[in-house]
Amino acid sequence: MKLLLIEDNPTMQTTLQRSFQRRGFQVVVCGEGGRALDRWAASVPDVVLLDLSLPDVDGLDVLAQARQRGYTTPVLILTARSTVGDRVLGLNTGADDYLAKPFDLDELEARVQALARRAGKAMAPAPEFCGLRVDAASGAIYHLGQPMDLSPREAALLRGLLAQPGQAVARERLFELVFPGDASAQAEAIEVVVYRLRKRLAGTGAQLVTLRGLGYLLKG
Repeated sequence: MKLLLIEDNPTMQTTLQRSFQRRGFQVVVCGEGGRALDRWAASVPDVVLLDLSLPDVDGLDVLAQARQRGYTTPVLILTARSTVGDRVLGLNTGADDYLAKPFDLDELEARVQALARRAGKAMAPAPEFCGLRVDAASGAIYHLGQPMDLSPREAALLRGLLAQPGQAVARERLFELVFPGDASAQAEAIEVVVYRLRKRLAGTGAQLVTLRGLGYLLKG
């Protein structure tokens, strides 16, 4: 399932992105209201998580414009505005659900799943590739039913590759998954994680292939 997270707070971005990725979600992050509709159209999300207090365009304006354009993706508002009037305004503008900050991550995921079910896009069981499978609930990776001993970064890299087995995944996209919000990480650091993951995959039948100028792919 793909989420579009429209949130400008870096800490909240990182927390939600890591939490949902561990649970098997794909997360696209946008921190500016002015770019949100373009990211919405480009990513084709199953559910949108929308903060109202964006720095340039108010979240309700983003939501209103999205509905005017015919975007029907379920929207869950995340905001510190918690009065009844704010909730009513958000729902009348086109939101499908509303959760006030601070919130519990398990409750947030349950609400996301509920919205997806209503839209007919509940998360299906993850397919296997060379015996590798990502557990949707925990984000843990199994090989032939046995949990793999992976570091968090190795697991993040493998989840990104398993989302598109047999297809090239851009180096930049994998870097975002492996080092989310880490401004100190150098671009070359992804190569170290790739090297380590190759060793972990030995004997699984899956190969991590480097495509120069494109990225990496997982093939059987």
